[in-house]
Amino acid sequence: MSTIFTFPSPVNEKAARTVAVGVVAMGIAFVVSGATWLLIPLTYGFIARVASGPTLSPLGQIATRLIAPRLGEPTLVAGPPKRFAQLIGATFSIAASVLVVTGSVGAAQVVIGLLVVAAGLEGFGGVCLGCIMFAQLMKVGVIPESVCLECADLSKRYPQLADKA
Repeated sequence: MSTIFTFPSPVNEKAARTVAVGVVAMGIAFVVSGATWLLIPLTYGFIARVASGPTLSPLGQIATRLIAPRLGEPTLVAGPPKRFAQLIGATFSIAASVLVVTGSVGAAQVVIGLLVVAAGLEGFGGVCLGCIMFAQLMKVGVIPESVCLECADLSKRYPQLADKA
């Protein structure tokens, strides 16, 4: 059971970007149609990915098992920042769900629209806003270095920096 509720590290960046494209598609469908039921799989997916990476997420399974393997060799990145990004997505989708329940569908569409922008940056541009936030929180000491030693030691990713230390 404990192996189910773990997050992979490293993460295949191609799978993460594929998931982000799926989020963009679901988010746009919700924003355009106002079909509130779309928030159920969107919100569940984020919660599942925070809890277990792709293990309990249908979109995560499609991305990791079907699509990413067809995109060539994996590009591996640290897991903790990606998990943090999924937590941000979960927060946005839960907030939108609460707004829908309270009758504010328009406000929920705005929240999901913002989520679509962030997921679009990740999916189409490889820019993970949650990962950037994670790095900044590590830099100011909110997230301890022990959470992601790879993230704290940039010389592993950029060996040229080690010479200047």
